[in-house]
Amino acid sequence: MKKYTQLLLTAWIGTGALFTASASAEVFVAPFAGYSFAASEFDVTQTATNEQGKVKIAESANYGLMMGVTTDDPGNIYFLYSSQSTDLRSGGNFSADSVIDLTVDYFHIGGSLFFPNGNLKPYVTVSMGVTNLRPSGDYSNESRFSMGFGAGLEYEVTPAVSLFADARGYATFINSDNALFCNGGQCIWNINADIMWQGQVNAGVKLTF
Repeated sequence: MKKYTQLLLTAWIGTGALFTASASAEVFVAPFAGYSFAASEFDVTQTATNEQGKVKIAESANYGLMMGVTTDDPGNIYFLYSSQSTDLRSGGNFSADSVIDLTVDYFHIGGSLFFPNGNLKPYVTVSMGVTNLRPSGDYSNESRFSMGFGAGLEYEVTPAVSLFADARGYATFINSDNALFCNGGQCIWNINADIMWQGQVNAGVKLTF
């Protein structure tokens, strides 16, 4: 986790340098809300009983914020925060019920490339950073390196206000055969997974200064 934190910090410092160095760049803030879906299933083994089964993150609403600067490509560079309050749902040999409440946060540095056509601006975007999984109770948080990619459409209402909608996919890299959600050395599961995939659709307002 230490190297992932250093990577994210380096990217954030680089973004800050762009704010400082690019006097002509426009700064923007873009709050958004959406829906998270299609999370991957985890193959898990309960540590207490050695019973095997599957769990996955339930679909639910999310919200977030992007902050960044424009570039001359045309495009932008941004910091993204996205948060989803959800739960883990069991399957397979387990009952199909909520196992534990869970918050999924993404902290990403990214960039977008626009293809302007009048007031309409289709774009593609990529990002990288950290996914933080925060279960309820006294269980440990889990942070993993992740990457994102997506496409969207922005409509410029005025030079200072735009509306946008996009679809994003996130790949969170999880070490296979690893303990997950521990409390004082006691872990709920051992998991067998390499990548957790999750999709989002979002809509928001972009304010440019």
